[in-house]
Amino acid sequence: MNIYKSLNEMIDYIENNLQDEIKYEKLAKILGVNEYTMKSIFSVICNMTVSEYIRKRRLSNAGFHLCKNNEKIMEIAQKYQYESATSFSRAFEKFHGIKPSHVKHHSEGLKIFTKIHFEENIKEEPEVQYSIFEKKEMILYGKGIKTCEATISKEAPAFFKEMQKKYKNQYGTIKYGMVIYKDRFESDQFEYWVLYDKKIDEFEKYCIPKSKWLKFDIFSQNAKDIQEMSHKFYIEILPILTYNLRNIPEIEYYHDGMTEFWIPIEN
Repeated sequence: MNIYKSLNEMIDYIENNLQDEIKYEKLAKILGVNEYTMKSIFSVICNMTVSEYIRKRRLSNAGFHLCKNNEKIMEIAQKYQYESATSFSRAFEKFHGIKPSHVKHHSEGLKIFTKIHFEENIKEEPEVQYSIFEKKEMILYGKGIKTCEATISKEAPAFFKEMQKKYKNQYGTIKYGMVIYKDRFESDQFEYWVLYDKKIDEFEKYCIPKSKWLKFDIFSQNAKDIQEMSHKFYIEILPILTYNLRNIPEIEYYHDGMTEFWIPIEN
């Protein structure tokens, strides 16, 4: 399967339906995955969410129509799937930097957001080994911090070191780490947790449901190496896999000087 050819088909579907309802289940079907996996693939490849891409294409086209046609603002708003002229005007001004009512006289400030096209010639990447295993429900105990996409690479390892220093003598070495996403495709707000597999009254309880997992071995516990593996998975590996992801946290399992990076997948 050429994922980039399928992505171009997905973009064509979006383009042909900018003035109609765009169904995410249809986009997922084009890629041959579930909606969650489709959104993951698109966001990591394009560095924006599917909804953000659709919104920008609609507002870009709406600016063109306001310049060239004599349609009322409400008509344009409805054409591009906005429920009211107010919500459309607010989004339009945020995108273009100009109110839609001013376009006829000051159209030089309009922005163009062009249609994405993916190069379909895929170069071969070095082999990456992984395994698949199934694990029963896990009950873990730990603590977490709120962080975001811009700061997690520094704040997560700093929090890990702080927790290790504070609790190692009392509870032993930290066994697991995980990232919880507030809304992976609409927000950059995360939580990073460190966890033990034994009950600790002063820690919060967290349940990881029974699941199948993709496992990648990282022969290091260095934060930079773990982050590089996570980045490689989402940018290079996920687009060419045939597995559907589950919307539960990824897990980092630390042991014997190495890290196992677990990605939850559907049965």
